[in-house]
Amino acid sequence: MTQPKNFGYDDDAAALKTQAEKFFTDRLPVDQLHALVAHNPTPDRAPEVVWKPEIWREMTELGWSILTVPEAHGGLGLPLVAVAGLIEAQGKSACPSPLLETLNSGLVLSHCSEPSVGFEAILAGNAVSLAFSDQHGSCGPGKTSVSVTNGALSGQAFFVQDAAKADAYLVAARSDTGVAWYWVNANAAGLSCEQNALIDLTRDQATLTFNNVEAVCVGVDAEAAFTAAEPAILALLAAEITGAGEWLLQTTVEYVSVRKQFDHALGFFQAVKHPLVNVMSQIDETKSLAYFAACAYDSGEDRAAQAGHMAKASASVTADFSASRAVQLHGGIGFTWEAYVHLFFKRQVHSKALYGDAIWHRSKLADIVLGPVAAAQ
Repeated sequence: MTQPKNFGYDDDAAALKTQAEKFFTDRLPVDQLHALVAHNPTPDRAPEVVWKPEIWREMTELGWSILTVPEAHGGLGLPLVAVAGLIEAQGKSACPSPLLETLNSGLVLSHCSEPSVGFEAILAGNAVSLAFSDQHGSCGPGKTSVSVTNGALSGQAFFVQDAAKADAYLVAARSDTGVAWYWVNANAAGLSCEQNALIDLTRDQATLTFNNVEAVCVGVDAEAAFTAAEPAILALLAAEITGAGEWLLQTTVEYVSVRKQFDHALGFFQAVKHPLVNVMSQIDETKSLAYFAACAYDSGEDRAAQAGHMAKASASVTADFSASRAVQLHGGIGFTWEAYVHLFFKRQVHSKALYGDAIWHRSKLADIVLGPVAAAQ
C-alpha cells in the first residue's frame, strides 16, 4: 500500500499542532511549570499529584480528548497523524495532564466489542487511564494481575499512568474464558489508588487495588483490542518523546550559544557541536518514524505493528540521548534543581521505559522480521 504524501499530515493537522503549541506556551510556560511541579526539592518528599485541572478542562472544551473517539460514536475521529502533532506539542511543554492516557484509552475502546459506556464518559470530558500491567511491568493485557468473578474485579494493576487525574479506568481482567477490558469509575467502592514514588515530576503513577469492584465489560477480547491499538499508542508516545527532545535540544543550543569558556561561546567547540548535531539527527529519526507509524495505522497497513515497534525503539534511544546530552552540555548548572532542564530529563527517563524500552521493541521487531528463526533462538 502506498502511503499518502507527508504521511497524510495536511493543513488541518498543522493548524491543530500550531494551536496546541500556542496553548501550552500561553497556559503553562516552563517557568510556571517548574514552580508548579518542582516546588519541593526535598529528596525524601512523599509522592504527590501536582497539576492544573483547569487546563485539562480547557483541553476538553477544545475537543482534544475526543480526537480518538470515532465519529460514529460522537467523537472527532481525527487521523492519527494529526493527533501525533498535538502530542508532540504537549511533549515540548511537559504539561501535566491525562490527555495522552485518555487518547490511548479511546484507541483501545475503538477496537472493543461494547465500547459505548467508555465513549460516553470521554465525550462528557472524563479522563481515563489504562490499567493492565502486572508487577513486572508487562506491556500488554495478557499478564494482568486482576481477575473477574461475576462482574466484580479483584487484584492489582501496576504502573497506572496519571491514575490520580483519571475519572475512570479501562482495566484488563482475567476470567475462565480469557482476558477482557472492563470499565471502572475511579470512585467505585472497593477501589484504592496508591501513589508510586516517581522520578518524573510532571506525571503521576499508581498501583490500583481492586477488592470486589463492580465493573462493566466493554471488550471481550483484551489482547485483540490492545494489539490493534498498540501501533497507534506507540506512535503517540514516540511523538511525545520527540517534542520533549526538541525542547531539550533547543534549550541546550540557546545555552551553549551564550555561555562562554576561553573567550568563546561553548558552541564554538567541536566537542559541543558534534553531540548536538547527533541529538538533532536522532530526534529527526524518531519524528519520522512516529509519523510513519501513525500513517501506517491510519492506512490500515499490515506493517503498522512493525512501524509502531520501530518508532518506540527509536524513541527510547532519543529519550535517553537527548536528556543525557542536555544535562552534560549545561555543565554544573544542568545538575541543579533550579535549572529547568531536569524536568525534561526526568520526563524522558520515564518515557523511555513506558510501553517497553528499546531492547524490548527490537526483540518484537526481530520476531516480526525473522519469524520462527528469531523465536527459536
